[in-house]
Amino acid sequence: MSDFDSNPFADPEIDHPFQDPSVTQVRQAAPPGLEEYNPFTDAKPTPPGMAPKAAAPTINTQPAIMKPTEEPPAYSQTRPQDQSGAAAELLRRQEELEKKAAELDRREREMQSLSAAGVKKNNWPPLPEKFPVGPCFYHDITVDIPVEFQKTVKIMYYLWMFHTGTLLANMVGCLAWFCVDTTRGVDFGLSILWFILFTPCSFVCWYRPLYGAFRIDSSFRFFAFFFVYICQFGIYVLQCIGITSWGASGWISALTGLNRSVPVGIIMLLVAALFTAEAVLSLIMFKKVHGMYRTTGASFAKAQQEFATGVMSNKTVQTAAATAASRAAQGGFKEQI
Repeated sequence: MSDFDSNPFADPEIDHPFQDPSVTQVRQAAPPGLEEYNPFTDAKPTPPGMAPKAAAPTINTQPAIMKPTEEPPAYSQTRPQDQSGAAAELLRRQEELEKKAAELDRREREMQSLSAAGVKKNNWPPLPEKFPVGPCFYHDITVDIPVEFQKTVKIMYYLWMFHTGTLLANMVGCLAWFCVDTTRGVDFGLSILWFILFTPCSFVCWYRPLYGAFRIDSSFRFFAFFFVYICQFGIYVLQCIGITSWGASGWISALTGLNRSVPVGIIMLLVAALFTAEAVLSLIMFKKVHGMYRTTGASFAKAQQEFATGVMSNKTVQTAAATAASRAAQGGFKEQI
């Protein structure tokens, strides 16, 4: 074991491996400064003939913050005012929405109470409460008419209002004609009659049947509307033509009045143009309503059935039929006696 405990490099007789001439020559040829090089540090060895570099300054790792050198722009100063204006606008819109919601809730409660009672309060024509005559019909398109038909019914209602305004303008035109020609008193009188007669009759005879037809999908009311509206269209055409002494400021009457007075003739020409526009719009809406009627599944057989059911359910008809049957039975009994 003594051989293993001895140091072979301690024996001076044994050559030291690092004392070999080839190793010492390589060590002498190494660049100076290599002995001071430490691979575990970032510092680099200083080349010979150069002074060591000064220590690098400490780098600040905090984020850079720019300090403003000028005054902030004008809009940043007025921003609080803009925000206050926007807040005021939002509050105003919120109040409007709350008012509308309250109004809708009120109307819904009224409709629920009326539907529970089974009675709807008449609201057309919109007359004052102190007026001696009250409204005659209940008219509310948004409540009674289905959504897909509301636009058509509204257009027909506006067309009826346009018809009323045209009759009023026709009365003014005939009055102007009568002022320049005293022999046209008949036209002026008839224009007043047409205004008084056709305004309520058109509402009752063709608009209300159309309103009820879309409200309850009634084939009979559709047929009633088509029959009356065809007659109404014929009246529009006659009024558009303007035969003299018929109480209409149509084209013929307007040209006649133009020969007598230019201003009066211009007024009558405008009325004739209104009658023409009314006739054209009526024809367009007639075709539109007829197309919608065909999509509802209505038919003439359904109209007959509705008519028979309505007649038999009428209390007046039932009373008359019961009276006639009782009289017939009494007559037969007397004959037997």
